[in-house]
Amino acid sequence: MQTRLLTSDATGYAAAAGIWRAGGLVAFPTETVYGLGADARDDRAVARIFEAKARPRFNPLIVHVASIDAARDLVVWSDAAEIVASAFWPGPLTLVLPLREGSALSALVTADLPTLAVRVPGHPVARDLLAAHDGPIAAPSANPSGRISPTEAAHVLAGLQGRIEAVIDGCACTVGVESTILGLAGDPVLLRPGGVPVEALEVALGRPVGARDDRQNLTAPGQMRSHYAPRVPVRLEAEAARPGEAMLGFGAVLADLNLSLSGDLTEAAANLFHHLHALDATEAAGIAVSPIPEQGLGRAINDRLRRAAAPKG
Repeated sequence: MQTRLLTSDATGYAAAAGIWRAGGLVAFPTETVYGLGADARDDRAVARIFEAKARPRFNPLIVHVASIDAARDLVVWSDAAEIVASAFWPGPLTLVLPLREGSALSALVTADLPTLAVRVPGHPVARDLLAAHDGPIAAPSANPSGRISPTEAAHVLAGLQGRIEAVIDGCACTVGVESTILGLAGDPVLLRPGGVPVEALEVALGRPVGARDDRQNLTAPGQMRSHYAPRVPVRLEAEAARPGEAMLGFGAVLADLNLSLSGDLTEAAANLFHHLHALDATEAAGIAVSPIPEQGLGRAINDRLRRAAAPKG
């Protein structure tokens, strides 16, 4: 098929909603990365997400909804969920809560787990699009499984052209790393660092947030050991590039591309995947990356970089 590029206006939203109702796939921008969306209630449509991305079926998906009320219809809500949703939605936070009986979602969305990952995105295009569709949309990142996440429409087309019906062009994503995933099926636990720093969650909740045991089976999206990977090897904690490598810098260092010359972690997160795409398209034999502070958004950046650098397969 020929993947269509839709405009981010009422005409484009109506076309995208029509594709979703017909069981098709549409990639769309969120504030984090571009998502590959299908109606979360349609088994065949959700199965096509896994097919288009070559994504393992045991890896659950995030469901995107237009409002807190829509999320409450899908999961068993809690006081903790109310606190963090009120503080950070719409925005780059996903909550994992017990799946509500009778939610009518495809079992493929949850990978047969008893919990659901759900969020209300903050990007205006995503919100208008969800309102036009008026239903839950399952949407992982719009890239082949394991590769660099897309932060602009061109990245989506480079990876999924001909495999999906359409992409909505909504300009570059502002946050640039995926959402934070907070598990609330029991005590709060950080299942994936992302666009909301864990420190902010702890302030809102008034209590510590636990850490996930990496020896556990997958309990949420984004936990595969090798993920977000360029074609070439990635070397972390590098002070300088070796011969043949491209340098991805942070702070006042000599680099081919710099995440943030001033050392701003928000700027670095926004640039991360865009710069990885750009360096991966060069003739470099590898990518060397400057050290990133393990605090605030630096936790999310380092999580993505460690997975990008992990052995494939």
